[in-house]
Amino acid sequence: MPMEEAGQSVLLEMRGIGKRFPGVQALDAVDFTVRRGQVHALIGENGAGKSTLIKTLTGAYRRDTGTIHLDGRPIDPRTPKDAETLGISTVYQEVNLIPHLSVAENICLGRQPTRFGAIRWRAIARRAVEALARLELELDVSRQLSSCSIAIQQMVAIARALDISAKLLILDEPTSSLDEKEVAELFSVVRRLRDQGLGIVFITHFLDQVYDVSDRVTVLRDGRLVGEYETAGLPRVELVSRMIGKEITQVEAARPDRLPGAAGGAREAFAEVRGLGRKGSIAPIDMTFTPGEAVGLAGLLGSGRTETARLLFGIDRAETGEVRVGGRKVALTSPRRAIRLGFGFTPEDRRVEGIIPNLSVRENIVLALQAGRGIWRPLSRKRQAEIAQQFIRALGIKTPSAEQVAANLSGGNQQKVLLARWLATQPKLLILDEPTRGIDVGAKAEIENLVGRLCAEGMAILFISSELEEVVRTCQRVVVLRDRAKVDELVGPRIDEQAIMHTIAGHDHAA
Repeated sequence: MPMEEAGQSVLLEMRGIGKRFPGVQALDAVDFTVRRGQVHALIGENGAGKSTLIKTLTGAYRRDTGTIHLDGRPIDPRTPKDAETLGISTVYQEVNLIPHLSVAENICLGRQPTRFGAIRWRAIARRAVEALARLELELDVSRQLSSCSIAIQQMVAIARALDISAKLLILDEPTSSLDEKEVAELFSVVRRLRDQGLGIVFITHFLDQVYDVSDRVTVLRDGRLVGEYETAGLPRVELVSRMIGKEITQVEAARPDRLPGAAGGAREAFAEVRGLGRKGSIAPIDMTFTPGEAVGLAGLLGSGRTETARLLFGIDRAETGEVRVGGRKVALTSPRRAIRLGFGFTPEDRRVEGIIPNLSVRENIVLALQAGRGIWRPLSRKRQAEIAQQFIRALGIKTPSAEQVAANLSGGNQQKVLLARWLATQPKLLILDEPTRGIDVGAKAEIENLVGRLCAEGMAILFISSELEEVVRTCQRVVVLRDRAKVDELVGPRIDEQAIMHTIAGHDHAA
């Protein structure tokens, strides 16, 4: 039988959920409870297990251990379709609808009413209107979905979820592409559905939104349950502490002598960013990059760190603001343009976006340099070998030879190869997005020391890391992001983990 707590009956109980993939324990005895008439936030950093937990609930993955009860009855969905039949419906971050079909067709897709084998179009339209009315949304259901805004498409996706008489609605990062007004409208709908008795799971990286809309919050870390809390009774700084795995009292303050100084004293800025932003990625942001200085970018997953790096390197086009290099206004229209301006970029996922695994160490190292020269100015094989050997020695890359396939190197050595690629271009600003992720402690220390040497030689560096102690050790200035906006900039002795954590958490309130 379902438990009762504070007048709210339990709708979903997941107990002792375990899921293992080759070499990885993705979930380890996780408990998760959702009550009727409540919004329950599920949060955690990258790799915490949020997506895996939801996929075991919705039948996309088979759990290895544990039990699931819905309405007090044991369930075992083997496919997402099974989960829908049971009344569990999911709306994902990317709207998984068909843009060239009408709103009504999308809402009823796969479950269209028929008579004698013919689709009943009037019944489809009526059902779509009823589903949208539950959201208090009036819309021409014959309208093609692609003509609607992203916010309206998100509402249509929710209406589709409700069309199956859902008991449990899972919203997976539903606000990632919405502006502030659209988020407010969505939350109004979420509260209305909550008041109608639905159980709602809200997965998000935005702390403000957790406190705006959720009644309870469950925190996962490294595939394990950290705890379940009443949102209003959990101070924000404690929530941040639970997410990153450090109590604020355990975090030591930085000592000024740990902070490397900018080489050569005060210098003119190499690059200045003013009001650079893109809807759905990062609010307009100001940043300055000075030769000999490492600027840290700190914030929780989803705070806009990588999005900022992508704008700076021209991968994504900024919609607001301007960039000045050497005092001159420039347009970052592409990575090629950024390279020519003296920018370099090592992406967060080196395996997918960085290293070309089937190319040799030599080929990986000279890749960006050759791209900058163009096809009409090829580097000779001899010159390529010289450059590769230079950086293999300089960075201590452990490889039998420059012709070794990059896929055969350790993670730390792959990261060094990626760094060598950009150092070969002699950049003036090097953007490092999680340069130490997934590598051993020794390799991390080597990369941090390399950052210090590069600064001493006069390079400007943007250092992005989810490990706050790395940011403190490495950077002279730290820009702190929260919910895709810059909230503060810490300088010199002000930089310590406590200050960063408090800044990420922002103000505490009981709402």
